[in-house]
Amino acid sequence: MVDLVAAGQPAPRFTLVDHDGKPLMLDSFAGRPLVIYFYPKDDTSGCTTEALDFSALADAFRDAGVAVLGVSPDSPRSHAKFKTKHGLDLALASDEAKATCEAYGVWVEKSMYGRKYMGVERTTVLVGADGVVARVWPKVKIAGHAAEVLAASTTAA
Repeated sequence: MVDLVAAGQPAPRFTLVDHDGKPLMLDSFAGRPLVIYFYPKDDTSGCTTEALDFSALADAFRDAGVAVLGVSPDSPRSHAKFKTKHGLDLALASDEAKATCEAYGVWVEKSMYGRKYMGVERTTVLVGADGVVARVWPKVKIAGHAAEVLAASTTAA
């Protein structure tokens, strides 16, 4: 397992597929800050709340020149259904191979009811316009998180 990315290091490069099946790379966002929020699964209560919170602030992020990208191991088809069902105004990327989750250090061993399994640790990473990690929010608590990220990302713009 890879350690969680840290502020000050170059953001791991990635090539993923978005909710429409189109390739999406870290380089696609070069020259502007990027918020990458890693979440476990489409259409679960916590992940839906988090997506709705980021989506509600989509205009504010755009006005600040900051891109927002949600990443989970779900398929592009699952992402498309999730976006449509909840009217989400943000890009979702599929990491079915979990390579990007691993590179960012968010694919970790978890435990529920004494059962151990591998999964995504809810984490947000702010990548500066220079491609360097500006800030990391590990083990995210959802309430108020999107607004906190917006405030931090406007200083990175």
